[in-house]
Amino acid sequence: MTLSHEGVKKVLANPADDAADGDEGASIDRYLDILKHSLTRAVGSEKYRPLGPVNPWRQAAVQTVNGLLRRVNLEVVKRLPFDPEAREHGLDRPTEAETMIGLRRLENIRFCVEDVLRRSVPGDLIETGVWRGGACIFMRAVLKAHGVVDRTVWLADSFQGLPKPDPRYAQDAGDMHHTALELSVSRSQVEDNFRRYGLLDEQVKFLVGWFADTLPGAPIERLAVLRLDGDMYGSTIEALDNLYDKLSTGGYVIVDDYTLKGCRAAIDDFRRDRGISDELVVIDRSGAVYWKKT
Repeated sequence: MTLSHEGVKKVLANPADDAADGDEGASIDRYLDILKHSLTRAVGSEKYRPLGPVNPWRQAAVQTVNGLLRRVNLEVVKRLPFDPEAREHGLDRPTEAETMIGLRRLENIRFCVEDVLRRSVPGDLIETGVWRGGACIFMRAVLKAHGVVDRTVWLADSFQGLPKPDPRYAQDAGDMHHTALELSVSRSQVEDNFRRYGLLDEQVKFLVGWFADTLPGAPIERLAVLRLDGDMYGSTIEALDNLYDKLSTGGYVIVDDYTLKGCRAAIDDFRRDRGISDELVVIDRSGAVYWKKT
């Protein structure tokens, strides 16, 4: 596994090979650059952020207090200076942003989507685990910027947070993601986020429910980009088991949570069992990775 900014460099150097002229390419550049900074709120500082969990005891206390304060539209927050480097690498959790993955991982999405378009790799785009929808909003924006009307962006999520650990997956034993209320974002809120950017249309489709229930029968014929953001072993392996065979050769798998124990184990187990040797490329300091299916 190597550290590379190949995707970032290619996008910045020549983001629109298929553009009719330089002005069109520059317009696409400006649109997507402004959008990624807006989606991450990297355009300005956020002085206050929710008081995130450090241990289960503090998390329980914060959730209890916030439950009472929400009745009067208040919340426990922490005052922090804005760190542009952390926002670039997605190392903080923005208060209002539509995504927490940072600028580098949005640039990676752009690279992967534009590359499959350039090479005519067939298939739709999907993210499994969408939070507030920012990464999928950006996927839809890339398609719109290039005038693509025959591909769909799929959003797979429970829209009620993460599941409790499944006894079938020993690697998830003790996982506490299901207690993180801030990870529960409703479908209606995600749809509102799409509308804010004028990107909610017939090319955006939702798969609502736990992955074990929705992905086996998902009406998806082919995929060109498969982005995994399920945090846990079960969520990750279920997405791979049900979707990887639909990924076209030459398409991309993006793994947002490779540094998390459960997710990493699922990726490593799946690649080993399938005999996948395609190189894992590191995207940013968060440890997110991607590979091209060969």
